[in-house]
Amino acid sequence: MSTGKYRKEHNCLNCGSHVEAHYCSNCGQPNLELKESFWGFISHSIAHYFHFDNKFFQTLTPLLIKPGQVTLDYLAGKRARYINPVSMYIFVSIVYFLVAYSPEHSKKNKEYKSSKTATEKVTAIDSVSKELADAGIVNGKSAEVLDKVKAGFKEEVDVENFKELNFKEQAVVLSKLKTQGTTNKSDSLKKIISKLSSIHNDRNDSTYSAYLSRQKQLPLLKQDNWFERMATKRSISIGEKSEVIKETLEHNRPKQYFLMMPLLALFIMWNFRRNHIYYLNHLIFTIHGMTAYFIVSIFTEPLKKYIFGEHSLLANIIELGVIIWIVWYFYNALKVFYQRKRGATIWKMVFIFILYGIALAITETVMLNIIYYVAT
Repeated sequence: MSTGKYRKEHNCLNCGSHVEAHYCSNCGQPNLELKESFWGFISHSIAHYFHFDNKFFQTLTPLLIKPGQVTLDYLAGKRARYINPVSMYIFVSIVYFLVAYSPEHSKKNKEYKSSKTATEKVTAIDSVSKELADAGIVNGKSAEVLDKVKAGFKEEVDVENFKELNFKEQAVVLSKLKTQGTTNKSDSLKKIISKLSSIHNDRNDSTYSAYLSRQKQLPLLKQDNWFERMATKRSISIGEKSEVIKETLEHNRPKQYFLMMPLLALFIMWNFRRNHIYYLNHLIFTIHGMTAYFIVSIFTEPLKKYIFGEHSLLANIIELGVIIWIVWYFYNALKVFYQRKRGATIWKMVFIFILYGIALAITETVMLNIIYYVAT
């Protein structure tokens, strides 16, 4: 890996130990001349880079396609070909959280979604209707279908516009519609009034002061008690600061997953205690598994969030594929590393998943409450 001219002297410039060959047996530094040419410096740097690059891919391939094997080799002393587990985990997790939780991408995604308003849909339907009419394709039934679709989109426009109004303006609009509804017994009008009333009621309690104002208007027996008021206040506060809370929660994901790893290793050790393996070995096994998960997620998360959309069919298919891969990978890793029979491995795997899921839910709740109290 080292390039350059070796020194004739046998003292290590780094630690002062005696150097028998080209490398110090104490610290491992190559015994090279200090003076080097520009190209020697460049070639030396490139050699170091590709040495890391080579070790990375030597670790990456078996880590993904041979679950548990990298951990076995590492603990057996075959370490020269592999990157240190913690170093690789830190590198991969940084890349994962940069890719998967990019605020800029999330912002662009929201802007793109909000640009597709119901108004644009109505305009598009009008354009299609005109083109079909000009071509003589629209008949009685197709025209009726187009009218129904356009009516549905126009209703969306009404709902969107209603949401933009303040509380008093919404009350005026609802009052007029209800007056109109007493003379016009239309089912569609009743449906619209019901939908807008629901939106209006949600707006009514959108702030804690509005909630208290509405409580004062109720009879004493129908008012919420102290505990219900505190619960409502917390709920409204979370709703008002949901964006901040969610962003802070996602920002702390690396810490959560990192702190959860020793706990996951403990769950694995409890289930495979008959193997009489040191806890550190279980932890290395867990680190390798989490690293493999992050590597797969580096490619799947951007597809789900920024290309197909989080709630699209393709995103759901990708998510299902990742879950299947996790089950396959974890089962094979446990089977290879702990050398247990299929039935025992499956049951222990299920139990580990349950324990980890409970621990994840508890830590999620704790984090949410901490962020809530800090944010409010």
